[in-house]
Amino acid sequence: MKEANEDIEFAKQVLELEARAVRDLVRGIGDNFQRAVDLVFNCSGRVVVTGIGKAGIVGQKVSATLASTGTPSYWLHPAEARHGDLGRVVKEDVVLALSNSGQTEVVLLLPHVKKIGAKVIAITGGKESTLALHSDVVLDIGEIEEPCHLGLAPSASSTAMLALGDALALTVFKKRDLGKEDFAVYHPAGDLGKKLLTVDMVMRTGESNPVTSESAHVIEALKTMTYTTGRPGAVSVVDSGGRLCGFFTDGDLRRYLEKGQDILNRPINEVMTKEPRTVKTGSLAADVYRVLRDYKIDQLPVVDDGGVPVGIVDVQDLLDVGY
Repeated sequence: MKEANEDIEFAKQVLELEARAVRDLVRGIGDNFQRAVDLVFNCSGRVVVTGIGKAGIVGQKVSATLASTGTPSYWLHPAEARHGDLGRVVKEDVVLALSNSGQTEVVLLLPHVKKIGAKVIAITGGKESTLALHSDVVLDIGEIEEPCHLGLAPSASSTAMLALGDALALTVFKKRDLGKEDFAVYHPAGDLGKKLLTVDMVMRTGESNPVTSESAHVIEALKTMTYTTGRPGAVSVVDSGGRLCGFFTDGDLRRYLEKGQDILNRPINEVMTKEPRTVKTGSLAADVYRVLRDYKIDQLPVVDDGGVPVGIVDVQDLLDVGY
């Protein structure tokens, strides 16, 4: 029992020290942080994140956060960089280098990065280190006490790096003033993506959106459906003003044929569904899926505010993104 209590107390100490390391960062948020934000925000290239060991793992996460919030970014292994991968870095890039000591292998990249002309932001606890001295902006995490009973395994320091990297990425994200629709572009899969996707992101447009005139015959409408890219199995029918006035599907054709009716040479406006259900551009994909499911239909025309069909959404389009 005594051993168990000691374990619990030690675990609490670990969490306390890691929490303290993050809280202490708040005091250091100032002019240097603003300069880092401005460098990343105005970067016309990519944010290249690098680090070795635990700092490298943290760097991979920070790079992923940047990329998923609208800042093009990739992670670069410092050792691989010195064996050819440095060729990925261009002068328009910003290099975000993570190293608690500021004396790891990342410093070997500095002369080459400087020669290329890219700017360097350092996240480090060694404010007098080689990395700090040769970086354009230094984000100092300070001297951090590691919870490890030997004081060796990086944990509080890597937690602080992660928190500061997140603060940088999310501040830039807020500064970009992107909306939920923009965010959804970077998260098309999973529950988050499904909640934010709009019908515009999944609908078929242009040559994949079959449209025919109300004066056309059924055989002509079928040809339009057949030769449309992706063959969505439906066609939007428009009046002389280009506004949607009807909708005709493979299912409609089968129902007429099952009744023994030869409709191929009849005008499409005699057999189409008039005043069909539609969805507006900008509608959430989740709402569109509910309409398809509740009414047991496979396709819906997508119209703009003027009633012009600008796309068609097929149930398969929504299944392809996880519905």
